[in-house]
Amino acid sequence: MKVYRIIPKQEVKIKIPDGRSVFVSEIKGSPAERAWQVRTTAAFDADAERLARHLGDYFSLPGTVAVEHVRRPDFDTVKELDNESALNCNGGASDDVLESYAIPHEDCYEDLYDDAGELLRDEEYQKVCRAAQHSDGGKKKKTGAASPAESNVWLGKAFHGAVQKINDVLGEEQNNVIFEGQVVKVEFRELKSKRILLTFQMADKTNGISAKKFLDVGSGGKFRRKGSLTAEEMELLQQRFRKGSQVRVRGNVQYDTYQSDYVLNVEDIMPAEGGAVEREDKNPTPRVELHLHTVMSDMDALITVKQLIKTVKKWGHPAVAVTDHGVVQSFPLLQEISRDKTNGVKVIYGMEGYLFDEKIDESYHIIILAKNQIGIRNLYKLVSISHLKYIYRGRPRLPRAVLNEYREGLIFGSACEAGELVRSLVQKKLPYEELKRIAAYYDYLEIQPLTNNQFLIREGFVDTDEELRDINRTIIRLGDDLGKLTVATCDAHFLNPEDKIYREIMMTGKGFKDAQFQPDLYLRTTDEMLAEFSYLGAERAREVVITNPNRINEMIDDVKPVPKETLYFPQITGSSEALKTMCYAKAHQIYGEPLPQIVADRLTEEFTSILGHGFGVLYYIAHKLVKHSNDDGYLVGSRGSVGSSFVATMSDITEVNPLPPHYVCPHCRYSEFFTDGSVGGGFDLPDKACPVCGEALHKDGHNIPFAIFLGFDGDKVPDIDLNFSGEYHPKAHKYTEELFGKDNVFRAGTIGAIKDKTAYGYVMKWAEARGIKVNEAYVNSLVNGCTGIKNTTGQHPGGVMVIPRDMDIHHFTPVQYPANKKDSGIITTHFDYHSIEGRLVKLDILGHDDPTVIRMLEDLTGVDATTIPFDDPATMSLFSSTKALGLTPEELGSEVGSFGIPEFGTPFVRQMLVDTKPQTFSGLVRISGFSHGTDVWLNNAQDLIRSKTVELKEAVSTRDDIMNYLIEHGIKPKTSFKVMENVRKGKGIDKLDKLGKKNTDYEGELKAGGIPQWFIESCQKIGYLFPRAHAVAYVMMAFRIAWYKINYPLAYYAAYFTIRAKAFNLPVMTGGLETQRHKMKTIAQQGKDASKIDQDLYSALELAVEMSLRGYAFLNVDISKSAATKFTICDGKILPPFTAIDGLGENVAEQIVTARREAPFTSKADLKLRGKVSQSLIETMTEYGCLGDMAEDEQYDLFAM
Repeated sequence: MKVYRIIPKQEVKIKIPDGRSVFVSEIKGSPAERAWQVRTTAAFDADAERLARHLGDYFSLPGTVAVEHVRRPDFDTVKELDNESALNCNGGASDDVLESYAIPHEDCYEDLYDDAGELLRDEEYQKVCRAAQHSDGGKKKKTGAASPAESNVWLGKAFHGAVQKINDVLGEEQNNVIFEGQVVKVEFRELKSKRILLTFQMADKTNGISAKKFLDVGSGGKFRRKGSLTAEEMELLQQRFRKGSQVRVRGNVQYDTYQSDYVLNVEDIMPAEGGAVEREDKNPTPRVELHLHTVMSDMDALITVKQLIKTVKKWGHPAVAVTDHGVVQSFPLLQEISRDKTNGVKVIYGMEGYLFDEKIDESYHIIILAKNQIGIRNLYKLVSISHLKYIYRGRPRLPRAVLNEYREGLIFGSACEAGELVRSLVQKKLPYEELKRIAAYYDYLEIQPLTNNQFLIREGFVDTDEELRDINRTIIRLGDDLGKLTVATCDAHFLNPEDKIYREIMMTGKGFKDAQFQPDLYLRTTDEMLAEFSYLGAERAREVVITNPNRINEMIDDVKPVPKETLYFPQITGSSEALKTMCYAKAHQIYGEPLPQIVADRLTEEFTSILGHGFGVLYYIAHKLVKHSNDDGYLVGSRGSVGSSFVATMSDITEVNPLPPHYVCPHCRYSEFFTDGSVGGGFDLPDKACPVCGEALHKDGHNIPFAIFLGFDGDKVPDIDLNFSGEYHPKAHKYTEELFGKDNVFRAGTIGAIKDKTAYGYVMKWAEARGIKVNEAYVNSLVNGCTGIKNTTGQHPGGVMVIPRDMDIHHFTPVQYPANKKDSGIITTHFDYHSIEGRLVKLDILGHDDPTVIRMLEDLTGVDATTIPFDDPATMSLFSSTKALGLTPEELGSEVGSFGIPEFGTPFVRQMLVDTKPQTFSGLVRISGFSHGTDVWLNNAQDLIRSKTVELKEAVSTRDDIMNYLIEHGIKPKTSFKVMENVRKGKGIDKLDKLGKKNTDYEGELKAGGIPQWFIESCQKIGYLFPRAHAVAYVMMAFRIAWYKINYPLAYYAAYFTIRAKAFNLPVMTGGLETQRHKMKTIAQQGKDASKIDQDLYSALELAVEMSLRGYAFLNVDISKSAATKFTICDGKILPPFTAIDGLGENVAEQIVTARREAPFTSKADLKLRGKVSQSLIETMTEYGCLGDMAEDEQYDLFAM
């Protein structure tokens, strides 16, 4: 029998449960005897028995473990192993550290010897490792994923036994437990050793638990371990084991000292037996539900459209009505999903409205169903009218007279307990004849299960369930007497009975004191509904549950709530011809006659797509908007990929020129293009005289493919996003109304939903109210059930939807105020703009600071920003040094001088500049791409540049880089485009289908084409890529602002503090350099605990310190000279405005300036009276020294004389 000694290259630092650490220097073990001895050292005495248990678990040593412990008081200070990245595992060691040492690897240890001094061979070494891993002494044990044929086992081996409730086990360690529930959260993470750590949370109806499992894939690690998964098995496991999966899991529950909670160490995973038990509707004549709410019923219902259509289809129901509270916002998605060939479900489009009886000032619920297309339009008009004219406490009410006016094509139902009929019967207790008069208004009457109205007993309106039955019997009698159909409805707010806990949580979050008394408002099957109304007798129950709802369905057409998916263009007569004419005119003006072939070909290519698909009017509209702004003195920046279009450049929509880098002579029109990829951008070209006429050549071109904008086939609807000055932004929106008419322009509406953070707050409030202790896994399971529910509406920051002049907005959507706030003065689409974006043109007219800054700088300096050269050496140096500022890095505290420059001023981007030291404009464009992308810089391009694998100019930074690089290296253009599209969306080079399979092998094509491995690996890591056109536009603005910073510093700082600074502390800023630095140090010491205001102030102080170091200073606010909101230049210094004073807002500041123009202020009393300044603000201004020796009041002033 051999006894093996395992000696680490350096002592392994292990954190023990009490928070201290010991160091392991040797492990001796006999696999056959299942006995191990561990030698440890620490600066303290340790409990050997407890330490042995902990180390046995830590190293997965089977059998008995003894510890030989040596105390050395100085040991902690002389021996360290960096385990600082402790995460989510026993003992507090990081996952990587834990998995590395749980099985000894040869790269962690020196040569291994037995007690006789014999060197262990690899085979014997592996036996020791397997013994250390498996408690069965190295016996073969299957832990891999099951093959497709063994679909009842997902990981490990099959198991049987009683399922335990998670809540019954939590609180104690227990082995061989079996849990069944839903996967709440899951992550497969590759460790440094190439092993996979599977971590997940699961929950049943009682509680939740976190779990983990280490997985080996293929030959991962230094040798293949028993139970390793093949790549195919791993892929299959990832497909099956996802968030929402119903699983049965076996493992050991152990206390995790790092998580301070009990964790399940997983052995085996199987699907839950039978999965989630789903109800079925087996009745041969299924019912139709006519009263149901989706997640669009504001904070009240949980049914998603996808769940609903799937369930109704599965149950075989011929149709389903959707009747959300006061809104119809589910309609577009209902149409899309219900008309999918795999679903084919008829939807009855309706709404539960709020009927307002003006005669008696009361409101009731009413069901409104659209019978046909006329009904849909009238329903939309009712929604608009209720939201624009009759909003009351957030409810869009409908006067009866308005309902009557638009009743054509609509069917009215009497609704629920909150309807006029039941309220009159139960609460008002009106006589039968009066009830008949009320019921006669409706086309059909409604009854509901007893559970819906149980609250009437709690609130004392009725005493027994039998009285609730009598309510329904009375409604049926009314229907019989009036010859109207009576239908049984669920008033469904959630899909399944068990879902009501989520509605309870929401109601608790909203402050309802009776939230725990949730009625069973779930969608019932036909037989469940028949059982609810069995007290009516079988025949009558069948009539109200099946026959009558189906008869209502037969009255209703299969309507389309949104027109077919065709873009309805607004029309401007002659727009396409005008666009083409202006573009060719400008092209000839720049490039001469005839046009260079590359220019002519590009225009032909683009116009073929633009005019061929009817997009000319969109370009022309954008041209008109930009021209209007430019004529008023404001530059417009382009966003997105519009700069990829040369037609957009020639029509003055964008300054970005997408042609290859080139020279062009402004005098004789000579041109020279560089198409081989050797030049990063036209602004990088060296200065050159025209070889024909000797004039200085103009430099331009950024090499951006047109396909980036309109797709490879040129048929993608152009998305023209424009950045207008924030000051001019309202005027730009107003101009669209002038172009198309006020009734044809609406702001793009948005719909907000509950997100995780809000849902978490609701869950915790619910748990506190119920006195329930919940762990993270259970909380997350409840959070998942509460997210995605509508809680507000809003507007796109710049999106404008344009309706053709010959159409009405109600062909597409109702309209409303954002968040139902009438005082906003803005009218938006009722539908989320995404749902109708393919039908209506959306103009993105966005507000942005850069054009505003540029305008202010032009006004202060008299320098036209468009004349600034983009290759100015001093300006370029600002991005790699501080020399142009006349400062050293030590003085400024930064190696670069880009503080306050848009795109380049944040610490993250400044570090990029330090790493890359860009010397060209195209280098700055790459930096912008890195900073706006996801997984493009960190752990990707940064590593490639630092390791000198590539230079800055080679690294992938924007989506265009991929297409250009691949085409330049011989890859087919379409393949290059497809790869770019996949990578920019974070799908990798070959995106996977729903089953996780590749349907392409672009990676193989790239390798066969000689594309280097670094490029392929870089693409595979990327999550999102920025378009180069957008980056170029941003950098052009940033470079201009940087130029002013160097050449007109006072103007620059005045513009920065007026427009970009988000915080300003007057005493600190005017206190000088040392005061400013002291405040920065104070904020920095707070770290992440610093308030948002202080964080913003820190950024402003960086500029204030820089300004002070360059010899410039702030004056104090001056009551006789300061402007209202703008920082101005006065006597070679910066004079702050009145809004720089804490608590003094824009309105008060403007009032002070207005009153001062009329006459100077003579006293504080005068300032208070005419300037409308509060006493507290006057005291603050006095404290800050802003009022000089101003007298308190006129009387005091006269006395002093």
